[in-house]
Amino acid sequence: MKAVSELLKKHDGTLWHVTPAMTVFEAVEQLARLEVGALLVMDGDRLAGVFSERDYTRKITLLGRNSRETLVSEIMTANVITVNATTRTRECMSLMSARKIRHLPVVEGERVLGMISIRDIMDDIISDHEHTIASLESYIQS
Repeated sequence: MKAVSELLKKHDGTLWHVTPAMTVFEAVEQLARLEVGALLVMDGDRLAGVFSERDYTRKITLLGRNSRETLVSEIMTANVITVNATTRTRECMSLMSARKIRHLPVVEGERVLGMISIRDIMDDIISDHEHTIASLESYIQS
């Protein structure tokens, strides 16, 4: 399994994010436009939280709140679980499963490097398994 830094290379250094002062409606528009399930919430260069579809459904829709009047800061997940660039994907998978989360911001000290998703982890696992199978098939045929 790879280090998280390898997975981040596929993201080209892009930090898709919203700000705490944006409305939830604006943040949901951003999710839809980017076709992602979560965004970093950045206050300048500082990670303030994560905003996800789950936050929207549980804290806006189910509570009958108005997304055009509610700010991201009011419903975002502020106590964010993070990993660093050297964290291995297997450890990320275990962490995501245990904490029932689908996205992990990657940080080095105070600097945000990006965010990985459960899809990134699954793609890595599949790739790793395909490589193992190909190696075994090559060994058997030799």
